[in-house]
Amino acid sequence: MLRPVRPDRAARMWPIYRRLGPTPAAVGALAALRFPNRTAVIDDAGSLTFAELDRRATALATVLDGLLDGRPGSVGILCRNHRGFIVALLAAGRLGRDVVLLNTDFSAVQLGEVMAREEVGLLVHDAEFADTVQAASFDGVRLPAEDLAEQAETTGPKPVKPSRPGRVIILTSGTTGTPKGARHDLSLRMLMAAAFTHMNRVRTRSGEPVVLCPPLFHVLGLGYCTLSLSQGSPVVLLRRFDPAAVLAAIERHRARAMVAVPVMLQRLLDLPPPAGSPLRTVLCGGSALSPRLADAFMDAYGDILRNAYGATETGWAAIATPEDLRAAPGTVGRPTLGITVRILDAEGRELPTGQTGEIFVGGGIKFSGYTGGGGRRTREGLSGTGDLGHFDPEGRLFVDGRADDMIVSGGENVFPGEVEALLQAHPGITDAAVTGVDDEDFGQRLAAFVVLAEDSELTADDVRAYAREQLARYKVPRDVTFVEEIPRTASGKIKHNTLRT
Repeated sequence: MLRPVRPDRAARMWPIYRRLGPTPAAVGALAALRFPNRTAVIDDAGSLTFAELDRRATALATVLDGLLDGRPGSVGILCRNHRGFIVALLAAGRLGRDVVLLNTDFSAVQLGEVMAREEVGLLVHDAEFADTVQAASFDGVRLPAEDLAEQAETTGPKPVKPSRPGRVIILTSGTTGTPKGARHDLSLRMLMAAAFTHMNRVRTRSGEPVVLCPPLFHVLGLGYCTLSLSQGSPVVLLRRFDPAAVLAAIERHRARAMVAVPVMLQRLLDLPPPAGSPLRTVLCGGSALSPRLADAFMDAYGDILRNAYGATETGWAAIATPEDLRAAPGTVGRPTLGITVRILDAEGRELPTGQTGEIFVGGGIKFSGYTGGGGRRTREGLSGTGDLGHFDPEGRLFVDGRADDMIVSGGENVFPGEVEALLQAHPGITDAAVTGVDDEDFGQRLAAFVVLAEDSELTADDVRAYAREQLARYKVPRDVTFVEEIPRTASGKIKHNTLRT
């Protein structure tokens, strides 16, 4: 990453950054200057070099400009993980258009609401979503992703000078309602700090293939796709997550790094770990990583696991190394370079080590509000995450739960996340979710939803007894329901509002 750049190429880099700003479009163009003949993207259609990716993005920008014909509006992308997503993202950024990354799990109603709010004028989508788009009553320009390659090959690129750098609108998970679009004000300084933290704690190397498992519309997938391209590292994409296909791709491309969410790690553990895996780094994020899963994965693959904590609004705020995960099970690590993390009480006072309060973050990605209006609560320049947590004496951060998940049972404050982590650690349980339900006597009570491990014969009384051994009485779930699967978002977050006893 730090080796010199040819003078003629270096002279062209600053004008590109000035024109495109701190955007994925600039990353793609600059990478094409630095690593033109390296492989940039590998998917089921083959591979593209950085130079080929840049040519396609430039040509597609001309196509999109013609289709929009000067009309206002953002560009929406509704695609699975493949080269078309990246090409469309880079092309729209070259036009200075805002790009809205749409969740492939959206219903037609959700899709229509989000596209109307974000003023999507042109939509790039996979053919499999054509019926959903039709039902969403989208009346803008539609461009099938399957046509992107032909469009780029048959169009002569024309120079485009955007009036401003375009923004990438990343949607929140929407576990409690219609997803919100998060806007960010990025800077070169912030991106450099993030890159140095990544190189120091995650330790991927320039040019080494990275298998990206999370969806690219999620902040984890997009962030590490952009970072990998900036390093000149090939991004290996699979349209859908399949554990056997992921292991095959790692072996076939000799990938040294993988990015995944916790539920994906669990599914990988359902298969025998390959002998002599080339993986040197696995970065996990998107949702809570249980200590049991972290230990099990490192026992199978070696101490190569890192855990990133952050939010759509703030970017990553802390990264746990394998040493952190072994020494302090459940930690999300220490704050990253240039990031300030504080634990505050309801009055905004900083709490001492060991005490739980809301996690406030500042100094990283600057969150500039939601596209529908409004923003996060701030205190002295720090943004509230909505998560509750604490620091240990070594300065490692722990997330104890969501502030809005807290329930009051018989006058006691209870955080379901603590109980979930305990249940997930039981060897007879593969997954668990805990939520609050109304109770006539206590106001609220805890209800647990449990997925049993194969051949496990645990009963509801066994689950309660296990919890009673390690938790205070008021934290023991009174309701225990056995289910086949815990409903989760694409990033692995539990959909608590869909759980029913």
